[in-house]
Amino acid sequence: MKAINSIRMGGVDVLPLVEGGKGVAVSNGLSAGHWAAAGGVGTISAVNADSYDASGQPIPQIYHGRTRRDRHEELIAYAIQGGIAQAKRAYESSNGQGRINANILWEMGGAERVITGVLESAKGLISGITCGAGMPYRLSEIAAKFNVHYYPIISSARAFNALWRRAYHRVSDLLGGVVYEDPWLAGGHNGLSNGEDPTKPESPLPRVIALRRQMREFGLGETPIIMAGGVWWLEEWEEWIDNPELGPIAFQFGTRPLLTQESPISEAWKQRLLTLQEGDIFLNRFSPTGFYSSAVNNEFIGDLRARSERQIPYTTELVGEHTAELPIGPRSRIVYVTPGDLNRARTWIAEGFTEALRTPDQTMVFVTPDASEDIRRDQVNCMGCLSHCRFSNWSQEGPDYDNGKKADPRSFCIQKTLQDIIHDHHDPASVDHNLMFSGHNGYRFARDPFYSNGFIPSVKELVERIMTGR
Repeated sequence: MKAINSIRMGGVDVLPLVEGGKGVAVSNGLSAGHWAAAGGVGTISAVNADSYDASGQPIPQIYHGRTRRDRHEELIAYAIQGGIAQAKRAYESSNGQGRINANILWEMGGAERVITGVLESAKGLISGITCGAGMPYRLSEIAAKFNVHYYPIISSARAFNALWRRAYHRVSDLLGGVVYEDPWLAGGHNGLSNGEDPTKPESPLPRVIALRRQMREFGLGETPIIMAGGVWWLEEWEEWIDNPELGPIAFQFGTRPLLTQESPISEAWKQRLLTLQEGDIFLNRFSPTGFYSSAVNNEFIGDLRARSERQIPYTTELVGEHTAELPIGPRSRIVYVTPGDLNRARTWIAEGFTEALRTPDQTMVFVTPDASEDIRRDQVNCMGCLSHCRFSNWSQEGPDYDNGKKADPRSFCIQKTLQDIIHDHHDPASVDHNLMFSGHNGYRFARDPFYSNGFIPSVKELVERIMTGR
C-alpha cells in the first residue's frame, strides 16, 4: 500500500480524509470535531441542524405558523440556530484544532439565508462550505463574503465547467477543492443526469480524469479533487494515490462515520448497519426533490414502491381506451379508465386501498384511508424545507409560493422522516418506518473484520484504521 500523506487543502496541510456531510442532524459537531482532531476535515451539516436547551438536550423543531410561509421562516431560524450550535460544538470537540466545513444543499429551503446566518455568527469556527444537490452558482460569492473556502459537489466535468464559467472563475483563490460525488455509489441525493442510466454504473476513474483535465484548462491543476462515494479501504484506490493524471486527491467518507461512538444516530440504526447485505441499498426517485437518492430498502421504501405500483392513468372524459367508469372520492365523481385498469382498481379497493389520490401526471394511486390521511396531513403541515417540493407543491419563490403543479402523493415529507429517524431513539422500529440514507457500500459493515462481534469504533479509531489502507 502506498503511503497516505497529508495534502494541501483550504490553505493548510490535512490528511486526505474528509467526513461527508449528512443531514438532517446526522453530521453533527461532535462527530465533525473528532474527525478534525484526528487530522482530517470534519463536516457539520447545516441542514436543519440541532440546537440545544440549557440542559444540553436537542430543541424539538415544532412549528406554530398558520401558513407555509410563516413555517418556512421558523424553519430558517431553526436552521441558523442549529448550524451555529454545531459549529461551536465542533470547535470544542476538536479542541480548536483541525478544519471544520459546513455542508448545505442548494435545493434546501432558504439555503443562502441559512449559510449566511451561520457564517455571520460562527466566524473563525468554520473554514469551508461544501454544497451540492443542485447547481450552486452563488457558492463562491458567499465564500468571498466571509473569506472561507468553498467546495462544490458535482458529478461530472460538465457540471463543474458550467459553474466555473458562470461564477467560480471570479473567486478562484478560495476554491478549496472540488468534490466528485459518484452518482451510483454515494449515499443520500445523487447527481444522476437525465442522460445517465441508474442501472448502469460507470467507473469513477475516467470521469474524475475528465474532471481533472477540465480543471487544468482553468489553471486548477493543484486544486484537490475529493472522491466521494464507494470509498471503504484505501488500498482499493491505490492507483488513485500519486497518480499524475489525477493530481492531488482526497477521499470522502460519508457512510462509515455513521457507525462510530460519536455518531448521533440511534443504537437501532447502528445495529441495522451491521446487518445490511448486498442489495439492501436502493437507488430510487421517490424524493420530493426530484433527484435520485440512495437509501436502505426498508418498509418505508417498500411502501413508496407499492404505492406507485397501485397506480393507473385516468381521464375526466371518454377518450380512446378510457371507456370504463370509475367513481372516486366521497362524492363518487366519475373518471374514465381502461377496462383492465378498472379490474385492477376494484382489486385494490377490495384489499382496503379505497382512497384514490390524483398525481400531477394524470394518474391515481390507491392507498388506505389511514395512509391518505397521513399524506394529506403532511402536505398541509409543509414548512418549506426545500426550495421546491413536489410532494407539497411548495416553492420558496413568490408571489404564490407554489411550484405550479399538483402535490404528488407518490412522494413524502422528507423533513418529517429525517427528523424522526435521527431523534426517535426509543422506538427500534423507527429504522423500518423512516427514510434511512446510505451509500451503496453500507453492506460492507457486515463483511469488514474491523466490525467483528459488533465492534463500534471511535472516530479516532476509524481514522487510524483508514490510514492503514485497509
